[in-house]
Amino acid sequence: MKAFGLLALTLALTSSLTAPAVVSAAERTKLTIYTALENDQLGPFKAGIERAVPDVEVVWVRDSTGVITARFLAEKDNPRADMVMGLAASSLLMFEKQGLLATYEPKGADALKPAFRDSIGPYSWTGTDASIGVICFNTAEAEKDGAKTPMRWADLLVPSLKGKVVMPHPASSGTGYLLVAGWLQGMGEEAGWAFMDKLHENIAAYLHSGSAPCVQAARGERTAGLSLDMRGAAEKTKGAPLAVIVPADGTGWDEEAYAIVGNTKHLELARKVADWGATKAANELYAKSYAVVAYPGVANVPANYPANAESAMIKNDLGWMADNRERVLAEWSRRYEAKAAKK
Repeated sequence: MKAFGLLALTLALTSSLTAPAVVSAAERTKLTIYTALENDQLGPFKAGIERAVPDVEVVWVRDSTGVITARFLAEKDNPRADMVMGLAASSLLMFEKQGLLATYEPKGADALKPAFRDSIGPYSWTGTDASIGVICFNTAEAEKDGAKTPMRWADLLVPSLKGKVVMPHPASSGTGYLLVAGWLQGMGEEAGWAFMDKLHENIAAYLHSGSAPCVQAARGERTAGLSLDMRGAAEKTKGAPLAVIVPADGTGWDEEAYAIVGNTKHLELARKVADWGATKAANELYAKSYAVVAYPGVANVPANYPANAESAMIKNDLGWMADNRERVLAEWSRRYEAKAAKK
């Protein structure tokens, strides 16, 4: 018995020395991450980060792009976040120019597509995926009204669509802002505002969500909902009578990105999370929600995704989007705020 007991003790000690260390909940460091990711993405992203960086416990603070951007800027003298993730790169460019982000280039970031890398410097943010503006067009409702499927943006201006179009409010939704910025850059400012003046006549409401316009179109509550590529494909796959259209004259887009907040008290852990964000494994996770991601060769194009989406992306100046955001939103609000939906 004594020999057996000694053997058991020896095996137990050996096992404890060779087993991988398990970090208890009490030992993990809470990392507060501001995000505009969709609610159904939060769990998988949290699991992926904590699996790669076991010392971290992710604490999300989530809202729409506009709200998170405004909150972060309001807190700039006393930031409460350690990182920002899943927020429009145009917002992160604003933060970068105000000196609110830490300088750090994640390991492996040099292998990402150039459009997803901070090209201004000093390097402080990294892109993850692109969101592309589309028209979710309910063909069943359009048939009742005698409206033709739009192929270009100007096709939304016909009288048969009066009161039948919804789009996101650009101050609340990153989707709304990428659409507005896309028109102003792609058409030129004078023509872009003229287009929006005419579109406003057909708008039923400006909604405070990037996905809601497509959802309303899918339900037949509106004929056309201006939204995002992935939402359009998802609603059509569910069986909605939608045509998911990327206008032939080009569409606006933005990319989601992440960065470390300049005054974080957990810099080394935040850097480890940033390193994870540039990996192929992380991009494979992004690809479950987006067709266009940063890592070359990683793709997961869903059913009913518009074939011309990536090729129709305008030559987008993210710096222009950041520099002109306040001016553009102020002018947009002056012209169109009367049709904003109630929050």
